[in-house]
Amino acid sequence: MKNLKIKIALFAIIALTSCQAIKTAVFDQYSYQKTTELKVETLMLMENASLPFENHKETVMKLLLDIEKLKEYEKNKPNNEISFAMWNVLTDKEKNLVGGFFKLWKNKQTLSPTFVEESKKQIEEAFDLLIQYEIKKDKTSKDNLLAIISQ
Repeated sequence: MKNLKIKIALFAIIALTSCQAIKTAVFDQYSYQKTTELKVETLMLMENASLPFENHKETVMKLLLDIEKLKEYEKNKPNNEISFAMWNVLTDKEKNLVGGFFKLWKNKQTLSPTFVEESKKQIEEAFDLLIQYEIKKDKTSKDNLLAIISQ
């Protein structure tokens, strides 16, 4: 009887540790809330990109610092590689998302309203995919993020 209990316990441990759902970070209210806040702040700040960057430099730097703080939080969550990879894509200064947008604004000093609106659509979509993944943690939201990450 004792051997049977040990075998059942070992089987349960093996089953749980090999389960794919366990290898994905669970829903995190803090990540969801901060990502949503950063999305809104980013899109609102982008509205000012047709004005000189220098007028908004401090606000941009604060936003980027807040993003880096959340990125560090995401990096250290267990089984959170996909969300962290997406934050890396969002902040990459060589890509066309948050990091690249603010780098371009800084370099050019002003951006055309048309460019700003098109950039906002792309960045909003990227944030939305990240938020949906945090909420659902399902295969579809995971695949949507992986498609952007792999570009």
